[in-house]
Amino acid sequence: MTLIFERYLGLAARMALCAMLALIASLPAQEAAAHAFKTSSALVNFDRDRGVLAMRIDVNLEAIMAHIDPEVTDTSQSPNAAEYNRLRALSGEQLKQEYQAFRQTLLNGMRFELDGKRFTPELADETFKDLPDLTLARNTTLEFKAPLPADAKAFTFGWDPTFGKITVRTRSIHARSAYFEVLENGATSAPLVIDDLKARRVWSMIGDFIVIGFHHIVPNGLDHILFVTGIFLLSARMRPLLTQVTAFTVAHTVTLGLGSLNIINVSNAIVDPLIAASIVYVGVENIRTQRLSRWRPVVVFCFGLLHGLGFAGTLRTFNIPQGEFLTGLLSFNVGVELGQLAIILVCFLMFGFWFGDKPWYRQRVVIPGSLVISVIAAYWFVQRVGLIA
Repeated sequence: MTLIFERYLGLAARMALCAMLALIASLPAQEAAAHAFKTSSALVNFDRDRGVLAMRIDVNLEAIMAHIDPEVTDTSQSPNAAEYNRLRALSGEQLKQEYQAFRQTLLNGMRFELDGKRFTPELADETFKDLPDLTLARNTTLEFKAPLPADAKAFTFGWDPTFGKITVRTRSIHARSAYFEVLENGATSAPLVIDDLKARRVWSMIGDFIVIGFHHIVPNGLDHILFVTGIFLLSARMRPLLTQVTAFTVAHTVTLGLGSLNIINVSNAIVDPLIAASIVYVGVENIRTQRLSRWRPVVVFCFGLLHGLGFAGTLRTFNIPQGEFLTGLLSFNVGVELGQLAIILVCFLMFGFWFGDKPWYRQRVVIPGSLVISVIAAYWFVQRVGLIA
């Protein structure tokens, strides 16, 4: 009976690998069907000499108008995906016409303040572009202008939580440095000191992206949580664990950087099923083997390359300016690593510390846990390749 069980597991592992290879082979021909909820971006320009405050905001208007939940990583997973896709298929002029009924809602979701007093800037221009490639998110540009009083000291900006995340950057002739902040969950920016933006610069940006990276794993990255848990389950001993985690970290760091720079750009429609298949493989191998094989770190490394592409898709949506890119990338990666370490710590405290040296640990913890992980990931794989809704 045990032999038959192991044969079926071996077949399942081979099928998972074959499915991954088939998807990889189809990369050149497969259309990228997944659409990320693109993070909006704002650039504020303070011109003391002319007494003008100007702000340019690029938004993924179709996602906001269709009421796509900002927390989804792929808009096709939203119940409003059909409306989103309908809006995306419109020409720029058609989108502009549909936008008129939503315009006031969008404007009401923005908060502009100078020295704590709310004001309404002039909407100077709106740009609606055609979208010839439906695999890409469209930017709709809004340009605002307002007088900048000579005695104005600080500017703040707020954004409705249903509109998703927005990055806020600044430019000022007299400022000693630039400013970059990520707003989410309806937050209001820190006060931007108009003539001295250095007050909130590197450390705040680092903190923002560490938190974003951590949240991408815990609690938002259930697939990554299952993968790291699968790595842990093979052995609760430190050496096998560190070997696998190191291989995974090095690999996803490489593709995170390359993917964020658009040197490698693979659709979520391809990456997400492969990530699910990698979890299936790790779970099945945990059941079939009792110790770390010499090939396991190599396999984990290859899977880490896939997961890094998944991380890059998230980071890329923030449109980090070139001067701050390295800081944002490293900070995001630190957040990801902290998230992974948190998962390992929880697993150790729940299982490894109490039961890791018990003779029944493998039969009662490793095998059942790995089986559950593999079944969940197999369901995700079938769902992500479109075989079930």
